[in-house]
Amino acid sequence: MKIKLLVMDVDGTLTDGKIYMGEHGEVMKAFDIKDGYAIAHILPELGIIPVLITGRESKIVENRARELKITELHQGVTNKIDRLRRVMQKYGCAKENCAYFGDDLFDLPAMELCGVIGCPADAVDAVKQISHYVCKREAGKAAAREFIEWLAKEHCQSTNHPA
Repeated sequence: MKIKLLVMDVDGTLTDGKIYMGEHGEVMKAFDIKDGYAIAHILPELGIIPVLITGRESKIVENRARELKITELHQGVTNKIDRLRRVMQKYGCAKENCAYFGDDLFDLPAMELCGVIGCPADAVDAVKQISHYVCKREAGKAAAREFIEWLAKEHCQSTNHPA
């Protein structure tokens, strides 16, 4: 099985799920540098395209995606399954070519379109039940890095990456 896409939610996977709001709206999110390294360096070595699909819209997420050179950023998505189908079609991917990293009920329908599913340790039980890998780490604390390293080891063994 050749993984071509890693689809990720943002809040509750790449962040701890907390949204810091000021009087003018969202003011900050915390991202883990280890997750960023894995997305920007390990995924390209494996030939995997990172895809962010999130229900919220945030300039902060846009900035982080740009910093990590993520070109497949989809914000304000209310129907993740339709968006994921379009991305899969764009890259000619079947179920077995996609991995999904999510944490909550909103992710479930899209997760079921993917051949490999992972989640942070603090994901909701319904997501944990369908996941092939449940991280030891919580969201926003290098859980995405843990999943990417597991993915490299278990599903990309033909690479030279030492994960």
